[in-house]
Amino acid sequence: MLAKRIIPCLDVKDGRVVKGVHFVNLIDAGDPVAHANFYDAEGADELVFLDITASSDARAILLDMVARVAASIHIPFTVGGGIRTVEDMREILRAGADKISINTAALLQPELIDRAAEVFGSQCIVVAIDARWNGASWDVFTHGGRNNTGRDALQWAKEAQRRGAGELLVTSMDKDGTRSGFDLPLLQALSEIITTPIIASGGAGAIEHFIEAVKLGNADAVLAASLFHFRELRLSDLKQAFRENDIPTRYES
Repeated sequence: MLAKRIIPCLDVKDGRVVKGVHFVNLIDAGDPVAHANFYDAEGADELVFLDITASSDARAILLDMVARVAASIHIPFTVGGGIRTVEDMREILRAGADKISINTAALLQPELIDRAAEVFGSQCIVVAIDARWNGASWDVFTHGGRNNTGRDALQWAKEAQRRGAGELLVTSMDKDGTRSGFDLPLLQALSEIITTPIIASGGAGAIEHFIEAVKLGNADAVLAASLFHFRELRLSDLKQAFRENDIPTRYES
């Protein structure tokens, strides 16, 4: 088995980490740089930072945060939120990010994926997909889960791969914040039709959920937020469980 990645996710609003349920009812979860340093020391394989409000006046806050994190950690980290152009990406990468995550902008202008992959390389481009089950299939949502595009998530994933996405960050809106486990049917459906690495997001509540996402959902990486932020699950314990289940990770703790 190829090495899997365990990724804490920091949803950032106005320079603070926040967490909610089903993308709403946000509560403060601390300072992003402090969390980043903690996860770096704990053995996280990567970090993800998402500016979930992404207003133009938060750009300076985000760039400052990226620079401070880059100066203090030694693991790769991805930054997303409000990134609309190749120049936006260049600013974030220059500030110290290793990868860029795009969601709404990619749906509004899919050719942005092509241009970004050409300029920076596919390995730098993560396309985030927020999906919700409609009773028959999964719809794709934009603008932090507020707008239903009516697009089929599986077909959009195939297009994102074709255009040059290096990874897909797939969040189940149905599972987000519920701690009831990752959306295995969604992960399984995606893994059957694409070869691009999938980061599973939404629903982690216990160690077995991460193992299921990898072994049953075929995820290449597993991402969680509040479970880590509030120190209810230590990365060292999760990595030990992965070892016991013969799942290698990028950085052994």
